[in-house]
Amino acid sequence: MPSVSRYMPLLLAISVSLSAGYPASAAVVATKSYSYFNIKGKTADELDEQLSTRGPTANGSSARHPGATKIRFGGDATYVEENGRCRVSTARVTVHTQIILPRWNNRRGASPELSMIWDTLSSDIKRHEERHAEIARTQARNMERKIMALPPQPNCEAMQELVTEVSTRGIAEHDRLQARFDQVEAVNFQKRMLRLLNNRLKPSDGEK
Repeated sequence: MPSVSRYMPLLLAISVSLSAGYPASAAVVATKSYSYFNIKGKTADELDEQLSTRGPTANGSSARHPGATKIRFGGDATYVEENGRCRVSTARVTVHTQIILPRWNNRRGASPELSMIWDTLSSDIKRHEERHAEIARTQARNMERKIMALPPQPNCEAMQELVTEVSTRGIAEHDRLQARFDQVEAVNFQKRMLRLLNNRLKPSDGEK
């Protein structure tokens, strides 16, 4: 079956307002949702074909994938002017992840072997996509820390420019981390699946 991929559209909207008297603070707001696409099949080839034709697309490509994670960044920052300098007063980066997973909806009557293969694959797809969501949350926290650590600037327009630069670099770094994760996963896919299947085939202590 094909290796796992992800869909990663990125949107960063940093809105700005001026304020005074608020303590410096930062708090990532992370939300996550799930959606599913249905597939049918009674053989491994049929399930593979369904994943290839019914799965989500990635980055505008027509290619389909067995699972995906859509990620949307947003956020806001406030600034305070004191003694002729402007600093970040509050910063909040938001990240919403939507995980898209396959659902085999005519499983009844399938062979035990095919069911085991599917359970192994679908669990690995979910693990893979959950990891994409975790990478996004971690990067959101890193972006917040970097924004809050920015030194004061002569005016709030300059401060805003710095925040935008940090946000842009953070998104680029996030994209590189996600791509690197996919590359490693693709290389190890076959070995990982064989190991997972072998673990499922091992008898439990009660069956020995």
